Amino acid sequence: MFLILLVIFIALVFTYINGFHDTANSIATVVSTKVLTPRQAVLLAAFTNLIGAFFGTAVAATIASGLVDAQVATMPVLCCALLAAIVWSLLTWWFGLPSSSSHALVGGLCGAVLAASGKWSSIIWSIPDQEHWWKSKGILWKVIVPMISSPLVGFVVGFLFMGLLYFLLRNWRPVTVNRTFGKLQLLSAGYMGFAHGTNDAQKTMGIITLALVVATKTGLLLSAPGWLGWLQTPEGTPAGYLPPVAWVVAHLPVWLQFGYEPPKLDPKAQFIPVWITVLCALTMCAGTAAGGWRIIKTLGHKMVKLHPVHGFAAEATGATVLFTAAHFGMPVSTTHAITTSIMGVGCAKGFNALKLGVVERILWAWVLTLPASAAAAYALVYLARSFGWL
Repeated sequence: MFLILLVIFIALVFTYINGFHDTANSIATVVSTKVLTPRQAVLLAAFTNLIGAFFGTAVAATIASGLVDAQVATMPVLCCALLAAIVWSLLTWWFGLPSSSSHALVGGLCGAVLAASGKWSSIIWSIPDQEHWWKSKGILWKVIVPMISSPLVGFVVGFLFMGLLYFLLRNWRPVTVNRTFGKLQLLSAGYMGFAHGTNDAQKTMGIITLALVVATKTGLLLSAPGWLGWLQTPEGTPAGYLPPVAWVVAHLPVWLQFGYEPPKLDPKAQFIPVWITVLCALTMCAGTAAGGWRIIKTLGHKMVKLHPVHGFAAEATGATVLFTAAHFGMPVSTTHAITTSIMGVGCAKGFNALKLGVVERILWAWVLTLPASAAAAYALVYLARSFGWL
């Protein structure tokens, strides 16, 4: 029982760190363009992150049941995976590098499971769906493909969107552009925070759910006191279950539902208990409120000089990439989405606007995140087994 509670605690620590680590990604542009002060931007991001966390659980279901063999993911293994992700996130935060907390978590999970089982088959590499590719499962479809495609999409769309804005605003006076997009950037920054909540908050929800599903299947929760019976989490989706947003709408008067229909849930898909959603959402909100000035400085000041119109284009692009990925259950990196969007917007100004030295450091952090966190988790499991803890 202690190990189960320890996994939940470490997962919440990771969520808190993810909040202040990735907050910088969602508010860097609105701070660097001086539309909002850092304090105002952090409060906006915290609020929109909290709201976004309640919209959808597809990413959480992917983490909980679509990446590794649940039978291998014991409580000590999950602890090692989370600790490796935490170490990498803190290390990159200290050096001001906008690395991906998402990929650190996935890398840690894969490295820990591989070390525990000694078999590559314990990692779900690919389960294609012949009819709908977006329903395919496994590391390939849910992590590797989005890891490559989302930065490319962010860069290209950011470049084209900024080019379109340059064309449409070519006759506007600079002062009018700055005044107009200074106001519009409030919306795009809120949209970015909301999209961040729909994607990142769900990753830890998935880890906690995975731990509870394993504990329920293996009987670990049988020794728990009766008042902790709510921790038992069955595999799949119970009949009649409603996600938080659908539950709230269902209890509104009919005239306020505006024809809303609850989503059709797959009974084989893993559901995420509401208490986990609420707990992770509030924890990420608290972490977001702590801010992350080191990464804000890198993204908003060192990489490219931004004005409100550039910030609007970058945030709108990055948020759309994140929101679309969350809809399909892909744990995409907020870092990759917004950073490449900023790069694309910067290149629309002129390729010499980018500071390539900073870009190179960021790219190295991206490349190293998955293998580094996997190696750290592998080493932690190895040490735990050497000391007889596994």
